[in-house]
Amino acid sequence: MTALPRTRLGRMLTHAFASGLFVVFLGACSLPGVAVSQSEFRAGEPPYLERPEVQAFIDEQVEQGIDRAFLEQLFHDVEPQQRILDLISRPAEARPWKDYRPIFVNDLRIQRGRVFMHEQAEWLERAEETFGVDRALIAAIIGVETNYGRNLGSFRVLDALVTLGFDYPPRQAFFRSELGHFLQLVQEESLDLRETLGSYAGAMGRGQFISSSYRAYAVDFNGDGRRDLINSWPDAIGSVANYFRKHHWQTGEPVVARARVDGDAHEALLGGGYQARFSLDELAAHGVYPAEAVPADGLFSLIRLEGHDGFEFYLGYPNFYVITRYNRSPLYAMAVHQLTEALRP
Repeated sequence: MTALPRTRLGRMLTHAFASGLFVVFLGACSLPGVAVSQSEFRAGEPPYLERPEVQAFIDEQVEQGIDRAFLEQLFHDVEPQQRILDLISRPAEARPWKDYRPIFVNDLRIQRGRVFMHEQAEWLERAEETFGVDRALIAAIIGVETNYGRNLGSFRVLDALVTLGFDYPPRQAFFRSELGHFLQLVQEESLDLRETLGSYAGAMGRGQFISSSYRAYAVDFNGDGRRDLINSWPDAIGSVANYFRKHHWQTGEPVVARARVDGDAHEALLGGGYQARFSLDELAAHGVYPAEAVPADGLFSLIRLEGHDGFEFYLGYPNFYVITRYNRSPLYAMAVHQLTEALRP
């Protein structure tokens, strides 16, 4: 048995280690029939404690007050997950829009969303009034993320964050940071370190918050003294609404407008993110024109999605960019938008 940590955080983590407790972003792991390519990276090779980068991470966490012996035992007992590396190598967002959309915008998901909105009407209304965020948007986010609480993830958050933080070089800095946030979150919200489950990317709860977002944006919406995104619908609803308020969602404002494109010059406007930054004149100079009425002085992003009959083009308003702050994929943002529209009364 390792020595007991001396700090309050250390004591909390030791308790979690002894009793067993864990959650993360669902993506392809929750989708039946998704073909997953094998990752070029290998999980847990060599063993974590033999790696200098793991020892450096442990040193950093010791400076934050966590017991070294506890952390070493933690990395000794972590279960590397090769499936996580395989899943992140081909997320659902790698599909074309024509295949991605039916997963999240379909009759069953819409029906479940309407039932959810009826069952949680009081809390959705309160969240809309408190945070100024459309109740249909809140419901759509939860619908896309977890199918209204049906798919919370099956990976231990600890295993996911360690695997990605030390075996997935493309985003290892991000996931190591999230691992540090998760260790702090365990203390702050009394999560079970060994049993909290989530997505393959370390997101957790009914709205699938990563650890840093949980710490920054989760709210105790039902006033019971805890920010519980795993078991509490009020907290999950209020926290999604608070996230969108903090990222400047503009209630009542549009999200996208249809566009038409002439030629290939529009390709120069793709790939730079989805902040609304192009004027109509700039778009026109690249052969992009609105296909419906839009503000003459507005700023937009350009969205290109692969539909059944070729590319579909849209102009993105600032609200589209806000949705991409929750998940940066334009497919995700469009699915959320279309599900939101389908759920409106």
